[in-house]
Amino acid sequence: MKLSVRFAGLTALAALLATACAPQTSSNSSSDKDEKTGTLRVWLFQEVGNAPKQKVVDSVVAGFEKAHQVTKVDVEYIPVDTRAQRVKAAFNDPASAPDVMEYGNTDTAGYVKDGGLLDVTKEFGAWGEAKDTDPTAKQSVTVDGKLYGAPFYVGVRALYYRTDVFKELGLSVPRTMDELAAAAREIRAARPELYGLVVGGAYTYGAMPFVWANGGELANGKSGSYASGIDSPQARKGIKAYTSLFGDDNCPAAKCAGMGGNDTISAFAAGKAGMAIGGDFSHTAVEAGKVKGKYAVVPLPGVKSGSIAPAFAGGNNIGVLKSTSHRTLAVRLMEQLASKKTQSELFDAMGFLPTFTDVRQQVARQEPFVKPFVQTLAAGTKFVPASPAWAQIDSSLVLPTMFQEVISGKKDVAKASDDAAKKMNDAFGSAG
Repeated sequence: MKLSVRFAGLTALAALLATACAPQTSSNSSSDKDEKTGTLRVWLFQEVGNAPKQKVVDSVVAGFEKAHQVTKVDVEYIPVDTRAQRVKAAFNDPASAPDVMEYGNTDTAGYVKDGGLLDVTKEFGAWGEAKDTDPTAKQSVTVDGKLYGAPFYVGVRALYYRTDVFKELGLSVPRTMDELAAAAREIRAARPELYGLVVGGAYTYGAMPFVWANGGELANGKSGSYASGIDSPQARKGIKAYTSLFGDDNCPAAKCAGMGGNDTISAFAAGKAGMAIGGDFSHTAVEAGKVKGKYAVVPLPGVKSGSIAPAFAGGNNIGVLKSTSHRTLAVRLMEQLASKKTQSELFDAMGFLPTFTDVRQQVARQEPFVKPFVQTLAAGTKFVPASPAWAQIDSSLVLPTMFQEVISGKKDVAKASDDAAKKMNDAFGSAG
């Protein structure tokens, strides 16, 4: 998540957001209306370099409105950073809610618990294209055997690096995390106007591969019963490895501690960094930047030479809100936004990896840049705990707070991870 804060205000801000975004009992209930006319409101996420995505969506909307001439579609692009507040408000005030929305796959369990998403199990089962959905992607819209949306795209992160800088400095592509850190510091020393490896204190899913590669886990448990693992010796080793990259010899804390994932990719695309951890979904933004033609991508290395660090199995879904008064039309629009045709076009436009196995195989054959991301998927990915507590943990910035406390020197790794673990366990306990 993207976050810009001063160290002095960090704890207060995190506490404020935790209060503001704490789970609430939704007053939202399923609408008994199924209107066939009117306006459908859609919320989609604003991307870095959003124009290509918008062009694809505009085409879908135009086709939908042509097929349903008494219906209009109003699309709003919302910042990912503030989605928690917007969605909570929508769940508790149906009048302000969209009919259809994009949401992160980590939000599914929490949104279902809050009563905001419509059960579309029947419609998904009847949708002809659904049979080709990747099983892991399908799982990301499934809670207790019921489906609450359609997978929109899958995303994993890998290592973007400047081929021109590596050639100029005679550097080899890193094969371990230690080599990655060494290369980052060499770049910074030789080219002080660049970050070596641009990192962000608020970039949770750029940081987690360091924890996972060192044997750590976010949490342990199953079936809704979890305990934090972020304070284990292995996790602490990964936290130390990541936070050690915040310094004048790589990415100065004063500039990098508040960066989120979009910030780091923007810096790399602008030619301000030798390396960055970015997703397949970052490809278009990088291609549109100053480094076009001067970069390559490889899987993020693990601890052992030649290994691949586990990546977060990210991605987004498209769902219908329970409060919609246009159920049939909303589900139909959801299916068109998540269709094979749209996903193929979004891959071409944004680099989003399709959730349909046949479409993904097709685009992988067409575009070489997909290879390192497919390799990363094949090497094994990680996901967040399948608990509604995760939405609270994420929106209250538990992990960014932990990283930033270490980076700022306010706490050491042991104390910061202990405090984060306590907050996580409180959230798991309150989730039931």
